[in-house]
Amino acid sequence: MKEIRAVIQPHRLAKIRSSLRNIKGFPGMTVSKVDGCGHHLAKPAQGIREELTDYSPKVMIVMVVSDDLLEGILQTIVEIGHTGQVGDGIVWVTPVERFIRLSEQINVVDC
Repeated sequence: MKEIRAVIQPHRLAKIRSSLRNIKGFPGMTVSKVDGCGHHLAKPAQGIREELTDYSPKVMIVMVVSDDLLEGILQTIVEIGHTGQVGDGIVWVTPVERFIRLSEQINVVDC
């Protein structure tokens, strides 16, 4: 199993969610509002106000998926999340050692 985290533009969330729900076996996702700043060079801050507001609103999607769903879900997020603009976001994948669905505590999955 893998954990997928994606930080995306908020206006792309509805379309990503809609497309992911069409994937058979889609496990669901957690969505959080976050603020972030990227690696791109911004104009130098003119004062403390600009220094403290150098962040833009984003949405973070988090999900744990089986290995067989990984590539399809990644492809969906990347294709729909990409607009070609600076600040589109990032996606990363990490291995999951153990997964427990609390509603089905008996079904503990060691990965």
